[in-house]
Formats: sequence, C-alpha cells, structure tokens
Amino acid sequence: MIAHFHYVLSLGAVFGLFAGFYYWFSKMTGFEYNRSLAVLHFWITFVGVNLTFFPMHFLGLAGMPRRYIDYPDAFAGWNMVASIGSYIGAAGAVLFLIVILEAFIVRRRAAANPWGEGATTLEWTVASPPPYHTFDELPKFKS
Repeated sequence: MIAHFHYVLSLGAVFGLFAGFYYWFSKMTGFEYNRSLAVLHFWITFVGVNLTFFPMHFLGLAGMPRRYIDYPDAFAGWNMVASIGSYIGAAGAVLFLIVILEAFIVRRRAAANPWGEGATTLEWTVASPPPYHTFDELPKFKS
C-alpha cells in the first residue's frame, strides 16, 4: 500500500499546494509568473511523480517489503524506474524555484484580477498586492 499512500500525498496534497500557490502568486506578490514555465513545471512534476510512485504498485504486488535498506535483485528494475522518476521530480522542483525567481527578476506587473470575469470575489477587486487597510469601510455587495 506504499504506492497508494504516496500517490495520495504527492498527487493530492502537493499538486493542490502548487495550484493554490499559482492561483494566489500574483495577488501575494504583485508580479505575474511565466505561464509557459509553469505549465512545463506541471508536466515535468506530473511525469516525475508518476514514474516514481506507479512502479511501487508492481513492487508491492511482487512482495517487496517496506523500509528496507537493501532488497533482492528481483526488485532492481522497478526501483530503477522509480529512481529515474525521482530525479525527474527533483528537476520539477528546481524548475518551480526558477519560475519564482524569473517572476521576481523580470517583474511583470500583475493586474488586479488576472483571472478575468470568472473571479468575482472581493480579493480580486483590489490592486495586486493589496494595499494595507484595503477596505476602510465595508464594501457594498451587488446581487
């Protein structure tokens, strides 16, 4: 069950964190990130994570125990695939840092609402990043 556990953690939680970070990045910083690099980051990380954890299903079905420092040679093939996937995933993590650095170096100013008409909540009605004391009075809601 180690494969299922790691799939839930990496593909569920970590990708959710990345999604939230990308969604709020322009509002938090006032800068836009390079969307092409962000898409590349997603695909590299997606491939790396799947190559890392999907072979663990086969290893578990073949009887490989968890938390062993050494294992029989019969498990070497799938462990090599998982190791290659982990290097690809690490490259994705480095690319994530590059996306952030590139945004701060290039300094593309973010619009107040970079998501367009679909983002209608209050945080997208003010400048990016929001000024201190954003609302001196309670905002009026339109229905």
